[in-house]
Amino acid sequence: MKLFNKWDTTKIDFKDLGLKKYVCLELRILPQSFGNTNKESSRKSKINVVERLINKMMRSGQGKKKLSGKYIRHRLGTGKKEQIIKFVDESFDYIHKVTKENPVQIFIRAIENSAPREDITKLQKGGITYTQAVDVAPVKRLDESLKNIALATYKNTYNSKTEPYKALSEEIIAASKNDSKSYAVKRKDEIERIAQGSR
Repeated sequence: MKLFNKWDTTKIDFKDLGLKKYVCLELRILPQSFGNTNKESSRKSKINVVERLINKMMRSGQGKKKLSGKYIRHRLGTGKKEQIIKFVDESFDYIHKVTKENPVQIFIRAIENSAPREDITKLQKGGITYTQAVDVAPVKRLDESLKNIALATYKNTYNSKTEPYKALSEEIIAASKNDSKSYAVKRKDEIERIAQGSR
């Protein structure tokens, strides 16, 4: 059984072993769980990571913040899962065409390169509030990485004729190479730089 009936998910290499436990690559032709894990504890780690990317791309509104004043999730709408699945399928085909490698492996490499290891938290002592650097839990690292890859897709298609599948492909390929052109890698570097200043 292969993802989209094309891509093998059984021989994927992980360089970041901290994330390996939380990245689910369950054997499925279609990355769709129909909410079957909703009542289980630690359900995120039981949902296929490709489906999690699809779910992140379906969110509505502007997200945590605007990108240069732009509302980002406007183009595909909310709840159109079949349409997003089609975009991700086309995106993986494009990644394979460009890199000649298994796109699932490229996607996992992109996640590893764009998952922040450190972040800051606010602490209050007396009347003084200050920031402190903290290690990021693996589940949150994976969430942040997927969120930033999805955001980059919308950022690159905003007021542009770029097809969503192509924008997603280019972001995943850039992140897999740890390229500073990738929005997800830039966000990771920015978060870690701020955390380094709060040690």
